[in-house]
Amino acid sequence: MTSFLSFSAISAHPPTFSGASFRPRSLSPRLFKSCVKCTYAEAGLSSDSWSAPIDVVADVKSERVVVLGGNGFVGSAICKAAISNGIEVVSVSRSGRPNFEGSWLDQVTWVTGDVFYLNWDEVLLGATAVVSTIGGFGNEEQMKRINGEANVTAVNAAKDFGVPKFVLITVHDYNLPPFLLSNGYFTGKRNAEAELLSKYPTSGVVLRPGFIYGKRKVNGIEVPLDLVGEPLDKIYDSAERFIRPLRSLPASDLILAPPVNVDDLALAVINAVKDDDFFGIFTIEQIKEAAAKMRV
Repeated sequence: MTSFLSFSAISAHPPTFSGASFRPRSLSPRLFKSCVKCTYAEAGLSSDSWSAPIDVVADVKSERVVVLGGNGFVGSAICKAAISNGIEVVSVSRSGRPNFEGSWLDQVTWVTGDVFYLNWDEVLLGATAVVSTIGGFGNEEQMKRINGEANVTAVNAAKDFGVPKFVLITVHDYNLPPFLLSNGYFTGKRNAEAELLSKYPTSGVVLRPGFIYGKRKVNGIEVPLDLVGEPLDKIYDSAERFIRPLRSLPASDLILAPPVNVDDLALAVINAVKDDDFFGIFTIEQIKEAAAKMRV
């Protein structure tokens, strides 16, 4: 199962409330114009031509991403990767700034809040994309609320505000028996996906990782999930030709689905934010391809 689970951006008490595709690239609505003045003299031309300055107007894309659950395992990796790529970041979670250290933390705007009660007009101001890492386990109703309703609320808020892109991290499409896939965890995830793709048919992104590994911090203690995930990742890569046919067996990919490095998942998110041609549902293999594209 996934290891990106985050309860941090939602309340424990429910309130009352009513395959990848491609398209031609379009510009984000959040643009500002930069005017550069240059005289003929600065261009090295004759003094006879100095009288008229040249005004060059350029459209520059400025990206601002709101990360829901941004202080969690996956969320913090996304925030860090975004900062490294020159993207302005706002994190929303119930506990605010994480309790670990990092020079990049000061470059993130940490907002303490619950997705069901947020002042979305303030949080989404200037946003070019929203990324949701919200998810978790619990009883049936809790899982529907955490994995489904919370994300549906966020999708609709972003759409109503006019945010052009939404990236949702869910879970691998495991070939499990139907009675297992009908629980609140999976149905909540798929309901959120359906809402996203209906509201953002040509700019919504669903990333479906399996087990996510990396160095996870829990209450200040580092849990080295990479000690398990990294060797497995290498084994699966080297034995892909033999493993792939076995994945057609019922429930086999619960074990055989390749793990995903949290940094690769974060880079895939950054690729989704930056590339307007990147939308739809992306599998584990496609997540890794998107990360490799960002590393080039």
